[in-house]
Amino acid sequence: MQSEVKVRFLDRTTPPHIATLILMAGLSALAMNIFLPSLPGMVAHFDTEYRVIQLSVALYLAVNAGLQLLIGPISDRWGRRPVVLTGLGLFLAATLGCIAAPNVYVFLTFRMVQASIVVAMVLSRAIVRDMVPQDRAASMIGYVTMGMAVVPMIGPAFGGLLDEAFGWRANFWALFALGAALFWLCRRDLGETAPLSGRTLAQQFRHYPVLLTSYRFWGYAAAAGLSSGSFFAYLGGAPFVGDQVFGLSPSLLGLLFGAPAIGYFLGNFASGRFSTRVGVNRMVLWGTLFNAGGIGLNLALFHAGFGTPLSFFGLMTFMGLGNGMVIPNATAGALSIRPDLAGTASGLSGALMIGLGAALSALAGLLLTPGRGAFPLLWLMFATGVAGVITIRLVMRRERRLALAG
Repeated sequence: MQSEVKVRFLDRTTPPHIATLILMAGLSALAMNIFLPSLPGMVAHFDTEYRVIQLSVALYLAVNAGLQLLIGPISDRWGRRPVVLTGLGLFLAATLGCIAAPNVYVFLTFRMVQASIVVAMVLSRAIVRDMVPQDRAASMIGYVTMGMAVVPMIGPAFGGLLDEAFGWRANFWALFALGAALFWLCRRDLGETAPLSGRTLAQQFRHYPVLLTSYRFWGYAAAAGLSSGSFFAYLGGAPFVGDQVFGLSPSLLGLLFGAPAIGYFLGNFASGRFSTRVGVNRMVLWGTLFNAGGIGLNLALFHAGFGTPLSFFGLMTFMGLGNGMVIPNATAGALSIRPDLAGTASGLSGALMIGLGAALSALAGLLLTPGRGAFPLLWLMFATGVAGVITIRLVMRRERRLALAG
């Protein structure tokens, strides 16, 4: 689709307004983290253990990853609009199931179904690639996800306040209300953008090897996955650290928990301003360095005995800054391998990233025990951050060799 096509808000015969794309990505992020300050209280409510209720993050991410493998090809075959509306409908039904859950296992089941909201995140990126050419995709994705960063910045703080005032279910009532509003908005504004391939679903899936055998695709997907892996470990472990290590209240934990989103906002702003000028690879490299460096400093402070709630959560802004630079640029690179398979590429790269995140989130929950403090979480985050730096350096070295050979 050409960038000159006019966009009219609330006119579904035209491409969606950027505000709709921002809200789609934003609700997907909010569903992941708004209730995290409530996890310690939910342990008591369901009479279970932290490692069990923490699966509400890990299982959600695992289903999220699996769905992304399906969402891309399905949307390339049948269009973005019907897939988005179906996913939002499932999310609304699952949210009501979470609210009414009589025990932790029923809750976890509906929590997994809630992962259907991932259609909004995956297809907001694919729609961007449908609407603008390659050289503008990283910039526009940066602006879309910059707006998305505002939501997780205020989400945990808002969730903590709701929990203290009305209990943990209030967070899920808030998600239901926002999901219903987004469903209405998408029905009114989300015009179809996909250049429908006409291929059968089986033919769509047969294009996965085209992407999986591309070194460039793997390089971008791995860089994004490893760099963001530290963030997903944080999602799984930071509520425990805030509650068990620092003894924070749900409202204060929620307020501090959103610190990485400040950096993510700034990183996405930098991507929107500079990606076209600086280049994808250098933006990814700088982002991985900010990510690993901030976590390394955090770890050093704890080993020196100076770790505090402010230092632990405050330095996570560097992790957010790095991810805000890495994810839009690495995503744009992965989606540009085959523009006609943008939905498939978005789903596959997202699945690789979220799948790794689910594993790291679960691992963080297993490693953290009251006697070990924050060290297991910080070391896990630091290792994945350094691996992200190594990955993009290898990609850049390979590209230099190919350029010399050519």
